[in-house]
Amino acid sequence: MTTKLPSRADHVGSFLRPREILEARDHRAADNISYSDLRTVEDTAIAELVQWQQDLGLKAVTDGEFRRFFFHTDFLLQLAGVEERGGLKKAFKNDSGKDVSFAPPVMGITGKITHVKPIQLADYQFLASKVGDGCVAKVTIPSPTMLHFRTGRAGIPVDVYPEMEDFYADVAAAYRAEVDSLTAAGCRYIQMDDTNLAYLCDDEQRADAAKRGMDPDVTTRAYAKLINDSFASAPADLIKAVHLCRGNFRSCWASEGGYEPVAEIMFNELAIDAFFLEYDDPRSGDFAPLRFLPKGKTVVLGLVTTKLGELETKDDVKRRIDEAAKFVDLDQLALSPQCGFASTVHGNDISTAQQAEKIRLCIEVAEEVWG
Repeated sequence: MTTKLPSRADHVGSFLRPREILEARDHRAADNISYSDLRTVEDTAIAELVQWQQDLGLKAVTDGEFRRFFFHTDFLLQLAGVEERGGLKKAFKNDSGKDVSFAPPVMGITGKITHVKPIQLADYQFLASKVGDGCVAKVTIPSPTMLHFRTGRAGIPVDVYPEMEDFYADVAAAYRAEVDSLTAAGCRYIQMDDTNLAYLCDDEQRADAAKRGMDPDVTTRAYAKLINDSFASAPADLIKAVHLCRGNFRSCWASEGGYEPVAEIMFNELAIDAFFLEYDDPRSGDFAPLRFLPKGKTVVLGLVTTKLGELETKDDVKRRIDEAAKFVDLDQLALSPQCGFASTVHGNDISTAQQAEKIRLCIEVAEEVWG
């Protein structure tokens, strides 16, 4: 087994929030309970989720992102120099053909980016305390590119950062400090969730990026360097992963397009171990871009959708793994759902029973394909 992943069956990280967490969040927002009370509710639900994952047979175990509202804001807003601004309105789409208007919050830069305190440390320590032998506590954090792509240079004040190289350097330093705090506590699996490399596969998004003053190809290379620099001080035994997401809000998506525009740069210049790629429907294109994957790296095929409840068949999933293996060695592949089940607190339009079936399918197919 050449992959560094703990298992050939993995997952992106987020799970549907249980009712008690949603209710506790509402009570906290209304100031009916304290932050400590909310955290106690979260602790109980996360402990149950950890056991649920292990009972299913997962080896990489997360806290389901139960403590977050959005996958990115809860983390990024804890960096100094970052504030939340009005959302970048975007028509998300779903299988009904109807557009769903959603404006994910945009992070604005107000000052020098610095890491003022550990962000995920306490969450990781609680998670790790619940994970049993033979499993690995996996931490998911938003990619550092989230501080740039949605606004471009216009969202980074010239009086704060006259030179973009200084902005990228400060962002990477802040992320290195966070990675250092996690790895010092024993964390050995970190995944960065990145919508922007996937958006750079979409013709419309590439055109919009150009309007914001970005050269899509130059930006892809800059983002690869930024992520590498963010992991630069990590120990050699840390599993470093990146998940590319085309948008995931209530079973809707924001972009489409195959990986060809970014694949050669991404696979060869990103010094990470595993790429979690969405491949659940035709929006993701074909497997030909996998031909650029160098030896020593793994692609986790997101062949099982989290957006629809209908369960894929084992035969269909295996057939698609065979198609992917025409472009890259089977030993460099693994399997997962295409995205998280709840990148936002709202969750996708899928039941908890269907969520379990999707995970179980990945595990059983992985065992049958890779042993």
